[in-house]
Amino acid sequence: MIELGNYNKLKILRSTRIGLFLGDGEGTEVLLPNKYVPSDFKIDDELEVFCYLDNNERPIATTLKPYIVRNSFAYLKVVEVGAYGAFLDWGLEKHLLVPFREQAQRMEPGKKYVVHCYLDEESFRLTASSKINRFLSNEGVNFEINQEVDALVSRKTPLGWEVIIAHKHKGLIFENEVFKPIAIGDQVKAYIKNIRQDSKIDVALQPLGAKMLEPTAEMIFQTLQENDGFLALHDKSSPEEIQKVLHLSKKSFKKAIGTLYREKRIMIEDDGIRLV
Repeated sequence: MIELGNYNKLKILRSTRIGLFLGDGEGTEVLLPNKYVPSDFKIDDELEVFCYLDNNERPIATTLKPYIVRNSFAYLKVVEVGAYGAFLDWGLEKHLLVPFREQAQRMEPGKKYVVHCYLDEESFRLTASSKINRFLSNEGVNFEINQEVDALVSRKTPLGWEVIIAHKHKGLIFENEVFKPIAIGDQVKAYIKNIRQDSKIDVALQPLGAKMLEPTAEMIFQTLQENDGFLALHDKSSPEEIQKVLHLSKKSFKKAIGTLYREKRIMIEDDGIRLV
């Protein structure tokens, strides 16, 4: 079965003047136009292609990589607004439609929005929606505390930053636990901090507890390497100075340089820290 809006591994059936016809082994075929045909191929070879509907509403294959696939979220730019809705640049020749009924707020050309891509069951077309909450659910989540997850920053709230976890769930990073610049649309590595009784998920941008020291210390070590082995920061530096340079709290900074000092990778001098 060829799945629209996703990558499909298909077999080359035959070559024609307009391109390659690919099949799924169940009798369904799709055209890969000449401009996407690899320079070296053989009949019966398998190709991984993305399938969607072209401007004539016919299934088509491409080797281009879209910015979003079916049942996922992404931060996309509006190219134009037409009679039926807004059209997004998703990396393919045909733009992705967000019907007016699927817009949480009226979209404007040139602006970017977090959207969900799905297959509309009535029109059988790939469609996007900025009403993202109806595509998210925290029911039955089974994450472990401190588990690393992929997250998309989706919204700023008075409490902090809402994120979409693994394209399925909603989480929150509290404002007072953010020590580096983040923005809507950022793809980040996050860590499950707490799953509440009401299924709300708290996440952090750094591993919790003892695991937090290792990546933080490594980040400072790499920053030292990028700055000729010296940083004008030490345990007497103000929290504002440390956050400006390293996007860390002073507490995290002191723990990390303590680790680096014990491992004999840095010297702590009066005016800063230096690589050994």
